[in-house]
Amino acid sequence: MSANRYIACDLGAESGRVMLGTLEGGHLRLEEVHRFLNQPVRHGESLCWNLSALQAGIREGLEKVARQGQPVRSISTDSWGVDYILYDADGRPMEPIYHYRDQRTERGVKRVFEKLPWEELFRLTGIQFLPFNTVFQLAAEAPERLEKAQRFLGIGDAFNHWLGGRPCYEESLASTTQLYDPRTRSWSEAVIQRLGLPKSIFPEIVPSGTVTGTLQSDLARLFPGEPPAVVGSCSHDTGAAVAAVPAEGSDWAYLSSGTWSLMGVELREPLINDAVRESNFTNEVGFGHTIRFLKNIIGLWLVQECRRHWAQQGQEYDYGTLTELAAQAPAFKALIDPSDERFLPPGDMPGRIAQMCQETGQPVPESPGEFIRCILESLALFYRHTLRGMEQLLGRKIQRLHIVGGGSKNRLLNQFTANALQIPVYTGPTEATATGNVLVQAIAMGELRSIEEARQVVRASFEITVVEPTDTQVWEEAAGRFEELLTRSRNARS
Repeated sequence: MSANRYIACDLGAESGRVMLGTLEGGHLRLEEVHRFLNQPVRHGESLCWNLSALQAGIREGLEKVARQGQPVRSISTDSWGVDYILYDADGRPMEPIYHYRDQRTERGVKRVFEKLPWEELFRLTGIQFLPFNTVFQLAAEAPERLEKAQRFLGIGDAFNHWLGGRPCYEESLASTTQLYDPRTRSWSEAVIQRLGLPKSIFPEIVPSGTVTGTLQSDLARLFPGEPPAVVGSCSHDTGAAVAAVPAEGSDWAYLSSGTWSLMGVELREPLINDAVRESNFTNEVGFGHTIRFLKNIIGLWLVQECRRHWAQQGQEYDYGTLTELAAQAPAFKALIDPSDERFLPPGDMPGRIAQMCQETGQPVPESPGEFIRCILESLALFYRHTLRGMEQLLGRKIQRLHIVGGGSKNRLLNQFTANALQIPVYTGPTEATATGNVLVQAIAMGELRSIEEARQVVRASFEITVVEPTDTQVWEEAAGRFEELLTRSRNARS
């Protein structure tokens, strides 16, 4: 059986990668061909994305793939959600391309809720409240910018369009905008009308795994044979990652672990009610119109920002060293509420952690190892809190957790998570997003027949490690302390 090659362009909040996937005999081999930084830039007072740098990074990666001299069947881009690109009447991107951490989202939230109460917005979309959701970003736009705009596309779909695909919004990415109705599988006419957004800018929505075109000519000529197809795989990176969860049955949950942690389950239909809204769970779309019923949790962003802050102070640590220092630090010296909004913006993360510890009468971490241990223990306990809440909403127990993505390489956090949840944790694959991207392309191109077959490929191709829970009593006691902390933290914010 001949090998087929697919390219996954994976755009993350810190870096982008061009990954080459080779599928042969029911096994997938992934190769990172090119990695490049994704660094936000300042446009006046605004935080924005560097579009031309991302395009240059992908182009360089494609050139490296092409130098191998082998044909490629298809290509697809996935990205983080919520951000977008506006296009003018000539089809050109309208700069700036705003970053979801830009402060303009505050006025967007205010404008939306003046026209559409939160309870109704959730009822119409089933999407959790995050202050940077696309709906709030569009509401924050200057009216003259929206008047000039002819179309908008999410980041992953915008890059698929740049590669040669037709301008459309893939369903998994569209579902994260809070402008999409998961029951009708279409843009929410009610939300668009109530907010006075121009209906003309909303493009066609296509299912995950739709062939949208062929690679544009100046890039296609790099490759021998037929030009690669451009596929709207799962353009949202979590949608792609969940497609690569190597699970069987229905008693499992997933945790896509990286800068953000996304914990959830797959459902056949959206779950939209007052209890879900009050718990701030969300209904996003996955491959095959499944529902990714999940909660978006701040993740290793806390570690990344601590590391960045210490580097600015002249203390350089790699992630492996920080994890080793955390393992040696005392257990449960202090805990934080990871959902506190103070932790969302970039900045002095150790200072913010110290501030919360002081406010809650806990000892302040004194070393990098103590800070990282505080973060990892708090994340694990927040995962427990989230899973218990999800079980109540679903009316059933979760028996195992699959952790995928880059964060699954953190063995200490994996063990803490198993201890906190008291269920087995299955880790891997680490490259879940690129894996899912490639496998959905393979389904679109007819090489694989179903998502079940794709997940079988994952199980056959990657090492999956099982982490069993330990230290039950210690973690039960810590969980009680953590729940008290969450209650105090939320009462203080209300």
